[in-house]
Amino acid sequence: MSKTFTDADVQKLKQLINEGIQVKSEMEALRDGLKDTVGAIAEELDIKPAVLNKAITIAYKAEFTKQKDDFDELETILETVGRTL
Repeated sequence: MSKTFTDADVQKLKQLINEGIQVKSEMEALRDGLKDTVGAIAEELDIKPAVLNKAITIAYKAEFTKQKDDFDELETILETVGRTL
């Protein structure tokens, strides 16, 4: 059974789809721009792009303390089993 849409529903759906396409396009352009910027700065500072991307993500999510705590626990585990080299 298929749904029947009113003219008003169709207009809302068209507007949503068009706006969604525009937003997705803008997001893609922004993502590509950030990737290029990260790549250029990484090369300039001799840092891996993945490290800079991780720093951006941690800063965005405000999770530095959580990440530090997780790393400290990981460090303790690896030291305990003698695998820190």
